[in-house]
Amino acid sequence: MLSIAIVDDHSIVRAGFREMLEDEMGIAIAFEAASGEQALEILRSQSCDVLLLDLSLPGQSGVDVLRAVRQRYENIKVLVLSGFPEERYALPMIRNGANGYLSKDCERAELLAAIRTVAQGRRYISPKTAELLAGDLAGETSGPPHESLSEREFQVFLRLAQGESVSSIAEVLNISVKTVSTYRTRLLEKLNVSSNAELAMYAVQQGLIIA
Repeated sequence: MLSIAIVDDHSIVRAGFREMLEDEMGIAIAFEAASGEQALEILRSQSCDVLLLDLSLPGQSGVDVLRAVRQRYENIKVLVLSGFPEERYALPMIRNGANGYLSKDCERAELLAAIRTVAQGRRYISPKTAELLAGDLAGETSGPPHESLSEREFQVFLRLAQGESVSSIAEVLNISVKTVSTYRTRLLEKLNVSSNAELAMYAVQQGLIIA
């Protein structure tokens, strides 16, 4: 029996995925969580085989949760289910430890196939993501600059782009203000921008956040 956790801040979305899965033989819903903090708190006492993870969560984002799960629970498989198109997030998430990436408008059959694939220890790569990976490996496109960011750089970038202060980011990510400032300097250079406002504009233009 595969145990599945659903992490999404919208109750209607959680209900939709639960309805898609609860009657499937061999699958059980372990728990649901409406935030990253809640998911990580539940995981302290209740595990799961596959975590269905939204990226846009209040407080700790899906990127933060992915990093925490990878550090603390190596046996849990993480399948990202996002409203953002694969062109924006799929490659960065897979490079940073996600076992698969699906759009939230996927069909039930594709969701079940993805769950079973990652549960077997393999990565689930959709046809679109496979195309992106093939192009990347073939050197056909270098991709946008944010795709080259490390996991921690990507975390800091998204928070800065959404208007969070250096001190609040340091507190949430449990790192020093000086370290966040160092990441910020590195991000400005890598993304070829000169201010937080331009970081935000870049994120909006790339479809990484909604204005």
